Amino acid sequence: MVVPRSRSALLACTAFVALGLATTSLAQTAAQNEDAAGEAAKGDRVTNLKPIVVKGKGKANKDVLADSPTASETTAKEIDDKQITRIEDLGRSTEVGVGFNRTTGGVNIRGLGDDRVLTTVDGIQIPFLLDASRDSDGGINSFDFNALSSVDVVRGADSSRAGSGALGGAFVLRTLEPEDLITPGSTWGGVFKFGYNGDDRSVGGAAAVAKRIDNTAVLFQGGYTHGHELENNGDVGGYSTKRSEANPADYNQRSGLFKIRQYTDIGTFGITAEHYNKDKDTDLMTLQSPTGNFRPGNYNGTDNIERNRVSLDYKYEADSADSLLDTANAVFYWQNLVRETGTAGYRYTSVIGDYSRLNEMEDRSIGFSGNASKSFDTGSLHHQVTFGLDVAFDKVHQYSAGKDSCSNPRWRATCAFLHTNQSDMPDVDGKRIGAFIDDKIELGSSNFYLTPGLRFDWYDYSPKNTAAYRDSANYDGLPSGQSDSRFSPKLRASYQPQDNVELYAQWAMAFRAPNVSELYVNYGVPGGYVNIGNPNLKPETSNGIEIGTNLGDDDFGGHVGAFYNKYKNFIDTLNYRDPTGTYPLGITEYFNRANVRMFGVEVNAHKKFDNGIHIKGAVAYVNGKDSDTGQWINSVAPAKAAFTIGYATEVWGTDLTFITAAREAKKTGDTLQTPAYGIFDLTAWWEPEQVKGLSIRGGVYNIFNKTYYDALNAPSYSGTLTQPASYYSEPGRTFKLTLTQRF
Repeated sequence: MVVPRSRSALLACTAFVALGLATTSLAQTAAQNEDAAGEAAKGDRVTNLKPIVVKGKGKANKDVLADSPTASETTAKEIDDKQITRIEDLGRSTEVGVGFNRTTGGVNIRGLGDDRVLTTVDGIQIPFLLDASRDSDGGINSFDFNALSSVDVVRGADSSRAGSGALGGAFVLRTLEPEDLITPGSTWGGVFKFGYNGDDRSVGGAAAVAKRIDNTAVLFQGGYTHGHELENNGDVGGYSTKRSEANPADYNQRSGLFKIRQYTDIGTFGITAEHYNKDKDTDLMTLQSPTGNFRPGNYNGTDNIERNRVSLDYKYEADSADSLLDTANAVFYWQNLVRETGTAGYRYTSVIGDYSRLNEMEDRSIGFSGNASKSFDTGSLHHQVTFGLDVAFDKVHQYSAGKDSCSNPRWRATCAFLHTNQSDMPDVDGKRIGAFIDDKIELGSSNFYLTPGLRFDWYDYSPKNTAAYRDSANYDGLPSGQSDSRFSPKLRASYQPQDNVELYAQWAMAFRAPNVSELYVNYGVPGGYVNIGNPNLKPETSNGIEIGTNLGDDDFGGHVGAFYNKYKNFIDTLNYRDPTGTYPLGITEYFNRANVRMFGVEVNAHKKFDNGIHIKGAVAYVNGKDSDTGQWINSVAPAKAAFTIGYATEVWGTDLTFITAAREAKKTGDTLQTPAYGIFDLTAWWEPEQVKGLSIRGGVYNIFNKTYYDALNAPSYSGTLTQPASYYSEPGRTFKLTLTQRF
């Protein structure tokens, strides 16, 4: 059926009404193909499938957050080339300004981490879980790099599009689509990967296959990895505080992705199902000793993460300029994210007997995210208007289950630190609504663009009283809810004097709503200590400027950017003595820092020569302090740089990379001030002509086995180190080998 263009655009605006029809048509399509095959056999002839034009493969398939001059993309090919399996690998040399905190489980961009960086997958936000009492934090790394088509890193707050949580930037993930695997002229495609990673001695594989039947396409992807503890460069084994080697661990990681796409004249309709889980068990040898609470062989830890989602997807891209809309994207979704941490063992002193804890943090959400764009002219001005809407409903739940030899009441003196089978905060129902619009205006044919933008965000938290919360040792009633809203404007100016040259300057405001744990956690007991939330916290706000330039193309180019941001009501923790004596061991409470400022620069460049040699380099520097007290902000990492020289032919290539970081500034409470370091990585690849689609990659990382430290993963608590310094070091010399076969 051919739909007139005017009707096509109108139907795109109401496309989700037809999602049910799109899914039910799959069976009809399959039946039609069987009939066609039968007729072909009867006629002793071959029936050729009609080629289709995949709508949504251009602008509509690009995440709206990634349309920014500060964004950089890492494609699936680059993920394979760089042997990237974790976020830490991405930040090693590909994105030197990106870090990952393994303690909190959060991405760090421009000195801000955790829920100050917005993480999305296929337009759906992956929430950052903050368990302020028992450390079941994180969750944003609940994905498999093998399932990704691209990763976009957006630096800085693009307030008009991102909304709450993007003060540092955005980490934008896009999973594989059938057209990523099916080559032109074919009806199917696939990829198989197998690899070994020496830094945790892991072995794993992944496979993906896509098939098209007329205007319908399906994709299956799955992966499995078995590994162990992440190595450090310590060399002392055994038990207790003298151990410098990493604690032994085993983990299993599983992932699965299913997609079905129906290509029509009014856009692409789809259904997506995604699963990810990682279960890790650790022998906590550092916490065991012959005379301690836990004797050798009697104390283990668990660390689990699981995310599931189902979504209905729609993408539209117009065929002509006279359509009502140029592009449209929409997704309805259900998502469930769970973090679990725990310990189990036998206590030999104090309260003798079996001991276990399993702490859970869960976020269940349903929502909608959509955006559209339209270009038009008014006089000598050319407009490209983009607008969008986000709606989400969340339920956040926290609980600690366990057993020990304490009898009730659990908070009597001998059991003051063993309270469990309780929630340390109420369940919280959350609602979020965000809407944005911006207009990229070209002033005549001057190549000068002005982009004003505005976003409105509203959130509402409603705590719910539960039996598990009322049973907590420090229960003192249900805290009040919180609701607030914010307008966040931006103004960007850019100039393109010639192709592949862009100069830009931007002013933007942004905000972050408080995390529910920051508001409502209540963990502790009278006579001991307490970690308590602050229901009166104000949302964080930022006001920043940025200037920069993007130059060149894939053969020769680069980026230079500088930024300065001021933050109001920056949320942090404060430790102090209780003046009333109710909590003699101290109080930890969330509060708003009045003024924080951050500034920095980012530079990268690359050049490919005709003789096969290529070079590239990148530098990232951030400086962040409390403007009133002069205290350093703990989430800011030292300056880092990476420089690569390599050589490539049609069938093989090699790279040598030098990675270096400056000495960490002394921060409040730091127990390990990380020194400067420099390490070398050597990688190589081979694609034999004799086997089409095969590629083999290998690498030696930290060639000279240097002991070095990542500031984001070094201890940041006050006091002395509980283990030798090398226990906190990064992996020494390690090897990677990967094999990829494409079909």
